[in-house]
Amino acid sequence: MKLRENSSFVRFWIASTTSSFGTYITTLALQVLVVGNMGGSAVDVGWVSASRWIPYVLLGLIAGVLIDRFHRKTVLVVTDMGRGIILACICLLSITGVISIGWLMFLLVLFGALSLFHDSAYQSFVPQLVPRPLLTRANARLEQSTAVAETSGPAIGGGLVSLIGAPFALLFDAFSYLFSGVLMASIKHQPVNKVTTGPLGQQIKEGLRWVYQHQYLRTLALNTHAWFLFHSMTMTILVSIVLIELGFNASLLGYILAAAGVGAVAGTSLSPRVGVRFGVGRAMAFSRILYGPAVVLVALAPAVNSFDSHYFALLFMVVGQLFYGFAMGIEGPLEMGYRQYITPSHLQGRMNATLRSINRSAVVIGAPLGGALADGLGFTTALWISIAGLTLCGIWFSLSPMRNARIEDNET
Repeated sequence: MKLRENSSFVRFWIASTTSSFGTYITTLALQVLVVGNMGGSAVDVGWVSASRWIPYVLLGLIAGVLIDRFHRKTVLVVTDMGRGIILACICLLSITGVISIGWLMFLLVLFGALSLFHDSAYQSFVPQLVPRPLLTRANARLEQSTAVAETSGPAIGGGLVSLIGAPFALLFDAFSYLFSGVLMASIKHQPVNKVTTGPLGQQIKEGLRWVYQHQYLRTLALNTHAWFLFHSMTMTILVSIVLIELGFNASLLGYILAAAGVGAVAGTSLSPRVGVRFGVGRAMAFSRILYGPAVVLVALAPAVNSFDSHYFALLFMVVGQLFYGFAMGIEGPLEMGYRQYITPSHLQGRMNATLRSINRSAVVIGAPLGGALADGLGFTTALWISIAGLTLCGIWFSLSPMRNARIEDNET
């Protein structure tokens, strides 16, 4: 069966694509809300970004056990609806003038808790919709849609924020989540047998053992945890550089972030073939190596002190983001397809939740750390520190046993 003939997957794909567009609009709108509407600093941007991921630290491992116990489609529907309501509340508080950094962080913690359960169920639900041999292609299709959203979402978001303001731009994402929830509810599929209930601690340990004792998954997990730390630092510093040091407006920030989406579209289009040709491990190693040089271009962007330097700075930013997105596009479908392929159905929820919880814990540390380094040492110095970290992650991955991981050609 081809993916387009699988009606359940098509509905899932449309729902995912819709919410992805709103998500990238919201990411930009929240950052502009903090800096532009609330007069926040780089540290405030970091803390607001980190607050979404705090539930991953506190509830991540528990969420994996619960996802393996409940129907995943129900979790997806409820969490989509809940996130839409929360974003509508942020909009209401913003336009009435009662929003503060503290209230925004509180609401984003709730938003993050719903996202935790949604993301774990989302990644575990795909193997229920498509056969395992098609997982890499299915994830590539989902990543392509996300990349298109990443390309146009920030640009649309920047235009919306400039036109109607950051609070009202958040409503677009609220509606996208509500639509996604309704569409998810219409999916027909055959539920898998839920895991036998047992002691919570024992089931958490079972998930941890699977992730951190597997020959290749262990290296992939540890390296990805470190990558998320430096990636979150990079993105916090990048937004601060664009809005504060270079003085660009929200529209230009949107175009810069959209460049990563253009690169991701190209990367996801090539990802399945690159994985077959060179193997999952080597293809991902190439991507991890590319992140450092991509951010170097951003660090080399000249200061804006004349009309010409304005365009040169924008060019360096766009090209750097283009290569950064390309690397993410190559590795995203391969990493997800490989994890889903090798993991038994009854461990999918715990595997995904374990990885995402630790990854997001790294974001909770990295985002405010990036903001603190930018305020304390200067934007450029802070960015070079994150470049060094991304480069070390690439070298580590390329020299590890994970570079030999493959999914056989006939299985892919």
